[in-house]
Amino acid sequence: MTWKPDGYPSASPYLFVRDAEETLRFLETVFGATRLRVIPRDGGGIMHAEAQLDDSVIMMGEVPGGADTNVHVYVPDAAATLAKALAAGATVVQPVEDKGDGDLRGGVADGNGAVWWIATQKAAP
Repeated sequence: MTWKPDGYPSASPYLFVRDAEETLRFLETVFGATRLRVIPRDGGGIMHAEAQLDDSVIMMGEVPGGADTNVHVYVPDAAATLAKALAAGATVVQPVEDKGDGDLRGGVADGNGAVWWIATQKAAP
Protein backbone atom coordinates (compact mmCIF):
# COMPACT_ATOMS: atom_id res chain seq x y z
CA MET A 1 0.00 0.00 0.00
CA THR A 2 1.35 3.43 -0.92
CA TRP A 3 0.20 6.66 0.64
CA LYS A 4 1.73 9.07 -1.88
CA PRO A 5 3.32 8.84 -5.34
CA ASP A 6 7.04 7.99 -5.42
CA GLY A 7 9.19 11.10 -5.48
CA TYR A 8 6.44 13.42 -4.22
CA PRO A 9 6.95 15.54 -1.09
CA SER A 10 4.45 15.30 1.75
CA ALA A 11 3.18 18.83 1.06
CA SER A 12 2.89 20.67 -2.27
CA PRO A 13 1.65 24.14 -3.14
CA TYR A 14 -1.61 24.15 -5.10
CA LEU A 15 -2.06 27.12 -7.41
CA PHE A 16 -5.36 28.40 -8.76
CA VAL A 17 -4.41 29.88 -12.13
CA ARG A 18 -6.31 31.27 -15.09
CA ASP A 19 -4.42 29.11 -17.63
CA ALA A 20 -2.63 25.98 -16.37
CA GLU A 21 -0.92 25.36 -19.73
CA GLU A 22 0.63 28.83 -19.56
CA THR A 23 1.85 28.19 -16.01
CA LEU A 24 3.32 24.81 -17.00
CA ARG A 25 5.24 26.46 -19.88
CA PHE A 26 6.47 29.20 -17.51
CA LEU A 27 7.71 26.61 -15.01
CA GLU A 28 9.47 24.64 -17.76
CA THR A 29 11.08 27.69 -19.37
CA VAL A 30 12.14 29.58 -16.25
CA PHE A 31 12.84 26.87 -13.69
CA GLY A 32 13.49 23.79 -15.84
CA ALA A 33 10.46 22.01 -14.33
CA THR A 34 9.13 18.72 -15.74
CA ARG A 35 5.44 18.00 -16.30
CA LEU A 36 4.15 15.08 -14.29
CA ARG A 37 0.40 14.88 -14.87
CA VAL A 38 -2.10 16.93 -16.83
CA ILE A 39 -5.77 16.04 -16.45
CA PRO A 40 -8.07 17.78 -18.94
CA ARG A 41 -11.44 19.20 -17.98
CA ASP A 42 -14.51 17.99 -19.88
CA GLY A 43 -15.36 20.76 -22.31
CA GLY A 44 -11.78 22.10 -22.52
CA GLY A 45 -9.09 23.44 -20.29
CA ILE A 46 -7.14 21.72 -17.54
CA MET A 47 -8.77 20.44 -14.37
CA HIS A 48 -5.49 19.49 -12.65
CA ALA A 49 -1.79 19.60 -13.53
CA GLU A 50 1.50 18.92 -11.78
CA ALA A 51 5.11 19.87 -12.41
CA GLN A 52 8.31 18.66 -10.72
CA LEU A 53 10.62 21.51 -9.76
CA ASP A 54 13.80 20.14 -8.18
CA ASP A 55 12.60 18.39 -4.99
CA SER A 56 9.10 19.89 -5.09
CA VAL A 57 5.87 19.18 -6.91
CA ILE A 58 3.74 22.19 -7.83
CA MET A 59 0.08 21.38 -8.43
CA MET A 60 -2.46 23.61 -10.12
CA GLY A 61 -6.00 23.89 -11.38
CA GLU A 62 -7.74 26.44 -13.56
CA VAL A 63 -10.04 28.93 -11.86
CA PRO A 64 -11.13 31.86 -14.03
CA GLY A 65 -10.49 35.08 -12.16
CA GLY A 66 -8.96 33.22 -9.21
CA ALA A 67 -7.00 34.99 -6.51
CA ASP A 68 -3.35 35.77 -7.18
CA THR A 69 -0.79 33.36 -5.76
CA ASN A 70 2.73 33.96 -4.44
CA VAL A 71 5.40 31.24 -4.59
CA HIS A 72 8.97 31.45 -3.25
CA VAL A 73 11.62 29.42 -5.14
CA TYR A 74 15.32 29.03 -4.28
CA VAL A 75 17.56 28.77 -7.36
CA PRO A 76 21.35 28.70 -7.91
CA ASP A 77 21.37 32.16 -9.59
CA ALA A 78 18.48 34.51 -8.82
CA ALA A 79 19.52 37.18 -11.35
CA ALA A 80 19.85 34.68 -14.22
CA THR A 81 16.52 33.07 -13.36
CA LEU A 82 14.80 36.45 -13.17
CA ALA A 83 16.21 37.21 -16.64
CA LYS A 84 14.73 33.92 -17.95
CA ALA A 85 11.38 34.89 -16.44
CA LEU A 86 11.46 38.28 -18.20
CA ALA A 87 12.33 36.58 -21.49
CA ALA A 88 9.31 34.31 -20.92
CA GLY A 89 7.03 37.35 -20.64
CA ALA A 90 6.99 38.03 -16.90
CA THR A 91 7.12 41.54 -15.45
CA VAL A 92 9.30 42.67 -12.56
CA VAL A 93 7.58 43.10 -9.22
CA GLN A 94 10.90 43.64 -7.45
CA PRO A 95 14.43 43.51 -8.90
CA VAL A 96 16.91 41.06 -7.39
CA GLU A 97 18.29 42.75 -4.27
CA ASP A 98 20.27 41.85 -1.18
CA LYS A 99 17.46 41.60 1.37
CA GLY A 100 19.74 41.72 4.41
CA ASP A 101 18.59 38.28 5.53
CA GLY A 102 21.27 36.29 3.71
CA ASP A 103 19.28 36.09 0.45
CA LEU A 104 19.39 37.79 -2.90
CA ARG A 105 15.71 37.97 -3.91
CA GLY A 106 13.51 39.45 -6.59
CA GLY A 107 9.99 38.88 -7.84
CA VAL A 108 8.15 38.57 -11.14
CA ALA A 109 4.48 38.40 -12.08
CA ASP A 110 3.79 35.77 -14.73
CA GLY A 111 0.64 37.50 -16.04
CA ASN A 112 -1.40 34.42 -15.16
CA GLY A 113 -2.16 35.12 -11.52
CA ALA A 114 1.13 34.12 -9.87
CA VAL A 115 3.99 36.14 -8.43
CA TRP A 116 7.23 34.17 -8.27
CA TRP A 117 9.76 35.23 -5.60
CA ILE A 118 13.15 34.06 -6.87
CA ALA A 119 15.99 33.81 -4.35
CA THR A 120 19.56 32.61 -3.91
CA GLN A 121 20.98 32.22 -0.42
CA LYS A 122 24.25 34.15 -0.14
CA ALA A 123 25.11 33.01 3.34
CA ALA A 124 23.56 30.81 5.98
CA PRO A 125 21.69 32.88 8.58
